[in-house]
Amino acid sequence: MELTSAQQNSDKLSIFVSITCALHCLLMPAFLITTSSFIALQIDNEFLHGVMLLIIFPISTFALLTGLFNHNGKISFLSGFIGLIILLYAYFAGEEILGEWGEIIMTLIGSAILVFAHWQNFKLCRDQACDDCHD
Repeated sequence: MELTSAQQNSDKLSIFVSITCALHCLLMPAFLITTSSFIALQIDNEFLHGVMLLIIFPISTFALLTGLFNHNGKISFLSGFIGLIILLYAYFAGEEILGEWGEIIMTLIGSAILVFAHWQNFKLCRDQACDDCHD
């Protein structure tokens, strides 16, 4: 059976965006160091983080809530919620409170937890092979 539900698509999209966010956090300092171009200096990291959170938060919330209601995925929901809280904390605390590396580490931890939660949510839906969430 091909699984094409909104929940599974949102899980996949959230995993992709969370990994993209983590890669951004890891690679942006190296990019800024290796390029001294005017364009590199114009990139606003906080703006990008805000945009990523605006994408991640509603999609993740939808997928995790759907998994909770359709499959009783309490572990996925709880771990995803914790990952989202960590990402929000990293964004709002920022470099001023956490320091540059603290913000990066918190973002990576939150992203990893969120990816794990969506992977668990996706796996739970696939393993149960129910008709509730599959189109």
